[in-house]
Amino acid sequence: MQGRWGAAFAEGMTTELSGPTTLTKRSLAPDLARGSMLLFIALANSHYFLRGSHVLGGFPQGGSVVDSATAWLIATFVDGRAFPMFGLLFGYGVAHIVRRQAASRPRAVRRLLWRRGLVLVVVGSLHAMLLYVGDILAAYGVLLLVGAWMVRWKDRWLLVTALLFFVMMAMPSDGSLAVSADAPDRSMLPPDVGTMFTERLKVAPLVALLGPLGFLCPFAMGLWAGRRRVLEEAERYRTLLRVTAVVGIGAAVLGAQPASVMTAGIVDVPGRQVLETIGPLHDATGVLGGFGYAALVALVASRPAERRGRVVGAVAAAGQRSMTCYLAQSVVWAVVFTPFLLDLSGVLSVSGTALLAVGVWLGTVLLAERMRRSGQRGPFEVLVRRVTYGSAVSTARIPKGVADARSCPRGGSGSDDHQDDDDRPQQVEDAREHGDATGDGTGGIAARRSRALGGEVQQAALGGQDAEPEERGGGQGQDQ
Repeated sequence: MQGRWGAAFAEGMTTELSGPTTLTKRSLAPDLARGSMLLFIALANSHYFLRGSHVLGGFPQGGSVVDSATAWLIATFVDGRAFPMFGLLFGYGVAHIVRRQAASRPRAVRRLLWRRGLVLVVVGSLHAMLLYVGDILAAYGVLLLVGAWMVRWKDRWLLVTALLFFVMMAMPSDGSLAVSADAPDRSMLPPDVGTMFTERLKVAPLVALLGPLGFLCPFAMGLWAGRRRVLEEAERYRTLLRVTAVVGIGAAVLGAQPASVMTAGIVDVPGRQVLETIGPLHDATGVLGGFGYAALVALVASRPAERRGRVVGAVAAAGQRSMTCYLAQSVVWAVVFTPFLLDLSGVLSVSGTALLAVGVWLGTVLLAERMRRSGQRGPFEVLVRRVTYGSAVSTARIPKGVADARSCPRGGSGSDDHQDDDDRPQQVEDAREHGDATGDGTGGIAARRSRALGGEVQQAALGGQDAEPEERGGGQGQDQ
């Protein structure tokens, strides 16, 4: 059975040690990447709430020189660049789950992935209705429901799929948020509670169902990279990571310029036909930029432990609790921008909103670091794990020494906050597979915004933050 399930992973897959992995053998790169990109998520999402007499690419026009410079920086380095990296990490984490479950039946692993996907759909839907209609957790959940079948594909089919959807993203279209003149609509800024629910009920399903189309390229590449442990084994793949970082980020910066100089007010807005080319160019090169950012963070994370400061540990702690931090950001946006609350969407400038975003990110990093020091997991990470695995997974406080070891790794380690679980979840899954109910007692901006999910970071894609495995497949596998 292990041969059946592991066949698709044979191509380029790194051999793993059997038995549980110690806390000092987990990779810092994925958590550091997520924690870093949470800053980009905050910068990207916040400016789309701003109102103005004329809006372009989510930026009110006619502001100060500082506002124009801020718009150029965000459009060049942030918008449409962070979400592909999270898509990559999402696929990477799913590959890690499957690798550790190599001894399990395919049906058992699919059930595990489907349960996690359903949790993301539910949490994301509530998030979209109550806080932020641009939620992407539900879209990630939908993607995982489908991606549970993709994990058995051979490498060449993953690469073909990634290339196909990349080409589709690069084709001329009018669906890119990078050049959109749409102002925030009533689903983003509802005047009252009733309107909030009625408008978001129309938009949220579109985002959840169409969003996965924009994530398939990075998700497939994440599966491919995860099979090879590219981010964890940075020394082995150093040349690949360096080339990816230089080419990916370079392409993203250059490809963003036609849209960036326009949103910054440096050049006039061209005709529609030109816009239909500029937008997809910005979005497609943003995918390459997301890959480049992931590679760059992996290289940084591979530095010797003694050369890392406390900042790295704190940012990684936020990455370990990225769903909680992401949802915390949305709470701030809802309070600050909602018309029946503080209603500052027409008051704050582009630069002022960027400062707010940086401050919110710093606040979540400090909160995550405090949780790490006290040995606490993120509450939403705990929720996902409990719903996915039931009472089989312990959610007890992490001993302080263990918590410190995670964010102060040695020799390239550092980790997700849930990789120290015991082997019982695997036993529960096996019991479910064989019909044994004794395992754990659980019994066997509207449509346009959703079309543009393929090219904008409007989709703070953190569904993948909790996508590392929490089970040990029959004693097989090594923690990330």
